[in-house]
Amino acid sequence: EQQRVALARALVNEPVVVLLDEPMAALDQELRQNMHEELKRLQQELQATFICVTHQQDEALMLSDRLAVMSGGSVLQVGTPQEIYRSPQSFAVAKFIGLSNFATGT
Repeated sequence: EQQRVALARALVNEPVVVLLDEPMAALDQELRQNMHEELKRLQQELQATFICVTHQQDEALMLSDRLAVMSGGSVLQVGTPQEIYRSPQSFAVAKFIGLSNFATGT
């Protein structure tokens, strides 16, 4: 409920850019899904740019049209979720996406 109130306060003036810092933190799976749908609806309705900070790759992939993977304050890769998932440009990006991208070689 606190996330929704904070979001409503942020959107009351119809901003062009909205910064969301871990918007799904501490939400159970059902509330996460509801919040995801609400954020997508609001983004389309307001025609605003949402910048979402998250450490959860599933959130990043679900919420984004484009995303930037960062580590240590540096941008490692920018692209669509599909581009990032299919062609990670570094070990750190592949690690963020998930262990299924790693293959052990001998």
